[in-house]
Amino acid sequence: MATFLLIVIFFVFIGLGLPDSIFGPAWPAINAEFNLPVSYANFITAIISVFTVISSVLSGKIIKRLGTGAVTAFSTLLTALALLGFSFADNIVYLCLLSVPMGMGAGSVDSALNGYVAKNYKPVHMNLLHCFYGIGVSLSPFLMSLALSGSGGWREGYRIVFLVQTLITVLAFIALPVWKKAGIKNGEKNKENENEVKLSSILKIKSLKFVLMVFFASCSLEFTCGIWGSTFLIQARGLSADKAVLAMSFYYGGMAIGRFVSGLISVKLKPWRIIFAGLTIVLVALILLAIPLSAWLGIAAMFLVGFGIGPMSPNLAHLTPHNFGENNSQTVMGMQMAACNVGITLMPPVFGFLAQYIGAYLLPYYLLLLYAVMMISVFFFLKTNGEEQRKYKNG
Repeated sequence: MATFLLIVIFFVFIGLGLPDSIFGPAWPAINAEFNLPVSYANFITAIISVFTVISSVLSGKIIKRLGTGAVTAFSTLLTALALLGFSFADNIVYLCLLSVPMGMGAGSVDSALNGYVAKNYKPVHMNLLHCFYGIGVSLSPFLMSLALSGSGGWREGYRIVFLVQTLITVLAFIALPVWKKAGIKNGEKNKENENEVKLSSILKIKSLKFVLMVFFASCSLEFTCGIWGSTFLIQARGLSADKAVLAMSFYYGGMAIGRFVSGLISVKLKPWRIIFAGLTIVLVALILLAIPLSAWLGIAAMFLVGFGIGPMSPNLAHLTPHNFGENNSQTVMGMQMAACNVGITLMPPVFGFLAQYIGAYLLPYYLLLLYAVMMISVFFFLKTNGEEQRKYKNG
């Protein structure tokens, strides 16, 4: 039963990745059809991000009322319907309206499944979970590219991805009785979490703000590098467009490999050791990225950034019940995912502004700044959280 449920969760995480990466490849075609300014894409991505954050913050209460299984199934359905709606939209207003359910569905299921896997499975499973997200993120641009190269255009691309998401949705609904048999019923209440504390009480935890900053900075670094890496390599390192695309393939491949390797070694090493090993690799990679030597060094550095940052989020997410207690973990998980999405929303555009008015060569230094924020936050989190846990044990 637990194995079947884990397989379902893995497939749902593929579905979580599908909508995240389809809009970018489709936008040039959408923009051409609707005759809009290129910058109007920001309206769509901003609305999705805002409602993903809202959904993540509210996920603790929603999951407590409906249960993880129901939230997973209905959130996946919500994103599937939004994908279908996108394929029929004929103006920017409809795309903006459809971005609301797209964001709401993504935030809830992300927090729900991260929280459930953190409490019920091993670190290896958490790392594999995020690997499957990578499959989804890689799959939808590929499917969209096939549609764009044919006669169906971007609308057919959205419909193909909708069909894949629908199959995952059906699987999620089929699995609902399995969640109940596993003891995950309405409210997911048991003796340990029956008196789950309110959000106002969780906000009083001193170490919480530091872990939120860690998620904010790490996700900002990850997505800023992913979005602007090819521009940096073309403008600052002189790579051709095809080699820059190859470099970003290495970046995302390194991230997936890093999470897979992290899962394998988690049997022997504790999560914090894996996290610090990854952060060391990221620091070396960012220094290499800042050195204007060969183009291939830049490509290797991109791979290492992905390889090092990849294990950060899954391992830190898996530590949530240990860091904050199982009673608080689902609500804290939602806040962590919200902090991640705030970083994704804000920090890549900030670098875009800097790249436009100063130069893309600033990317390694911008990433190093985010890295410094992340490391300082890790230091204060470990210090403060350690003090809190000693206090609880003694009191």
